[in-house]
Amino acid sequence: MTGVARRRSQPAWGVQREYVDATGARRRVLAEHVRAVEACMRPVEHADPAPVFVRPGARLPRGVLSVELEGGGDLRGGAVLSPDSPCGYHRLVMRDGRVVPMVTSPGRCALPDALRGWGWATQLYAVRSRDGWGIGDLGDLRSLGSWSEKHGASMLLVNPLHAIRPGTPQESSPYFPSSRLYRNPLYLRIQDLPGARDDPTVHDLKREAEKLRDAPLIDRDRIMPLKLRALESLWSRFGGDAGFDSYVAAEGPLLERFACFCVLAERHAGSWTAWPARYRRADSSAVRALVVSDRSRVDFHRWLQWSLDSQVARAGRALPLVHDLAVGFAPDGADAWLWQDVVASGARIGAPSDDFNPAGQDWGVPPFDPGRLRAAAYAPLVATMRRMMSAGIGLRIDHVMGLFRLWWVPLGANDPSAGAYVRYPASELFDILALESIRAGCGVVGEDLGTVEVGVRPELRRRGLLSYRLAWFESKPPERYPTQALAALTTHDLPTAAGVWTGADLAEMESTGRPVNRRAELGVRRKLQRLAGVREGDPASLVVEQAYAALGRAPSRLVVATLDDASLAERRPNLPGDLERPNWSIPLPRTLEQLRRDRLPRRIAAALNRRH
Repeated sequence: MTGVARRRSQPAWGVQREYVDATGARRRVLAEHVRAVEACMRPVEHADPAPVFVRPGARLPRGVLSVELEGGGDLRGGAVLSPDSPCGYHRLVMRDGRVVPMVTSPGRCALPDALRGWGWATQLYAVRSRDGWGIGDLGDLRSLGSWSEKHGASMLLVNPLHAIRPGTPQESSPYFPSSRLYRNPLYLRIQDLPGARDDPTVHDLKREAEKLRDAPLIDRDRIMPLKLRALESLWSRFGGDAGFDSYVAAEGPLLERFACFCVLAERHAGSWTAWPARYRRADSSAVRALVVSDRSRVDFHRWLQWSLDSQVARAGRALPLVHDLAVGFAPDGADAWLWQDVVASGARIGAPSDDFNPAGQDWGVPPFDPGRLRAAAYAPLVATMRRMMSAGIGLRIDHVMGLFRLWWVPLGANDPSAGAYVRYPASELFDILALESIRAGCGVVGEDLGTVEVGVRPELRRRGLLSYRLAWFESKPPERYPTQALAALTTHDLPTAAGVWTGADLAEMESTGRPVNRRAELGVRRKLQRLAGVREGDPASLVVEQAYAALGRAPSRLVVATLDDASLAERRPNLPGDLERPNWSIPLPRTLEQLRRDRLPRRIAAALNRRH
């Protein structure tokens, strides 16, 4: 391992010279690839002291005079931190006058009793209803939750609702957000907002949006302008609210800067790196001046987030929500602008080759520089986890292996394989994850699929996270899946059950001319046939029903069925690496009202209810 120089007491991080791939083969990284990745890492200069991590009852660093507690008060220094010390973000006052941040973590994530049973996984944008505007919204999520609860579901797993950069073209991928802190106004149920029923503009725009309900694809670039005009009309009539004022005060500078970014993005095309120099930093005096000179528009964007949080909370009261956290954010988005000092802007996150993606993957999102992230006391991670965990009973972390290491692809590389793994201080990242999880009472699911190094899954278990078990990948029957896990057939990046059974998924991939591992794809079909116990020629509806009945025999704490499977969708939501395909824009083949009437969703629910 090479990379950042560090003191002996600091956690290891840096570039790995070799790794074990998804097939178990050991691969050595070319020296030029190592050097290219190392060049993306910047030295830390003039940083405040990095945090130390101390468990209650553990030994303190030498020279501690006192401990200033996060909630007020202090403890006398000594050799050992008192076993009954509260967990939190504290400060060590040293005898030489230095003040060092200290994180005291429980070490293990929360696992709420209510985070148990089964539920639907939904790509919310794909859910269409008679009340929608051509795209699924938070009103649909609430309705889905109420219906699901009546049929025995205990939770809903929803795709990332992260904020997308304002304007058109609208980014379609929920995994390429502008910000993971805040949410996408496209998901607002307009007619549920205060004043909407009496607003003639909203009524006119809703009638126009109704024309988009039956379109073959979700057209965000037509839907967003309609919703934006409706929202602006409602904002012009907004007379203030004490709840809004409290929300703005509680969110503080982060929301203010996010709102300023949105205002600037509406006025300046292209990446923030090409904006006028005075606006390229979130902490500049010119950005602060916007809060005064453009107060109404800044407040409009804050009001959108307040409205989104309110509707998310209402949906969560219908049925508890498990939110999804994307692995990163767009390089031209708000989070990259907010935290540009800790982002490795010269690299992108991806994945080496595997059976389903032989060419490897470049996800287009920049990674955090591990040394600079630590020097910033992990502030971006703390803020993101706190925001996400406050809104649900669980949090799914996409590509949880990123807490251990990430595959960096330098900008300008010929292909995604011309990269290397960069290791992160995982112990400290997990301590922060555990602290925020316990505070929020929010369980954590780690999506540990793909190339998973030895030691990752044991650490997830030790830390209290639920692992992932996908039938497409497992050689064992569901009865032998672990208890501390979420069991499912598939995910948004993999084939649907109907797509596998009918051959539609394989046919679509082969029609694109991309490299396809036909043997692996046909292997998945054989797994599905064995799992469901069906014969050639059996209808897809029977295959799906019996596959979920078999999956329901898993002892895993959570079992998830997708709405794609319940509606017999043959096209998966996303085909990684295919830029011509309408990824993330394919509606479910059945509307929400049709799903409520269909027999297959009820049969899946009945099968999964029997697992109790």
